[in-house]
Amino acid sequence: MDCLFCKIISGEIKSNKIHEDELTYAFLDIFPVTKGHALVIPKNHAQHLEELDDNSISAILITAKKVSERLRNTLNYPATTIGINNGTEAGQEIGHVHIHIIPRKKSEDGGGPFSIVLTNGRIDKPSEEELDRLTELLQF
Repeated sequence: MDCLFCKIISGEIKSNKIHEDELTYAFLDIFPVTKGHALVIPKNHAQHLEELDDNSISAILITAKKVSERLRNTLNYPATTIGINNGTEAGQEIGHVHIHIIPRKKSEDGGGPFSIVLTNGRIDKPSEEELDRLTELLQF
């Protein structure tokens, strides 16, 4: 399969993994909107959420909850934006279901769920060393 996220799960492509279990995989986004921006993906390949079985859907939401809590507590953010772009027309860039978990502070335009999309805000791409340090800090 030629799916970037499937290659990440298999270890064919390096990622900054912060959590993995039987059904899910969570890692840092290499083009973060804020420090700690993470993605949670199901291990089963599907482009659209409705293509997943109920166990996989439950698992990615439970993992998203855990990752959000870990990001907030470890990086001292009061909130997270959690979102799914469900299809290319909705802004999905990789054709594999994924949940964005974006740590937020009021100063980072945290006014609403779609403020990131509307402002297209991103921080400078962190170095591999910075991502590795952050990964070590966030792994659970």
